[in-house]
Amino acid sequence: MSESESPPPAPFYEGATYTPENSVGHLLRRVMQGMIDEIGERLDPIGLTYAQWTPLMLLYTGRASTVAELAREHLTDPGATTRLLDRLEAKGLCRRVRSEVDRRVVNVELTPEGREVASHIPEVLSEVMNARLAGFSREEWTELKGLLKRMILNGEAMRS
Repeated sequence: MSESESPPPAPFYEGATYTPENSVGHLLRRVMQGMIDEIGERLDPIGLTYAQWTPLMLLYTGRASTVAELAREHLTDPGATTRLLDRLEAKGLCRRVRSEVDRRVVNVELTPEGREVASHIPEVLSEVMNARLAGFSREEWTELKGLLKRMILNGEAMRS
């Protein structure tokens, strides 16, 4: 089997006995929703919603710098990203600047106020993640990340 091929499907689930409470997908969703809720509560005092802090974090860390990259990384469509950026711009947290090299490209940059607000996000994320990982050893944490990355790679291989 080459690196680009995905391994054969695992035989862990069967339609006749499948229950959501034992589904990895359901469990991952519950973990994620709990973290989203907790992060939202902690960022509410600085006026950020889940939909708003995610693109700010992507801009702050340099993982995205255009509207298209934000949409792709935030897992939303470009139209929703544009509406979100409208709200962030209205708050004075970012600005869109058309590329001088390619007029089709719209760059997004944090304002000084946006950089200040975004600088609080990594600390909140670290606190929430560490609380969710209470009792895990460093080895378990490393293994969990590896297993999740493998699931992501399997999904990507299925799509190609």
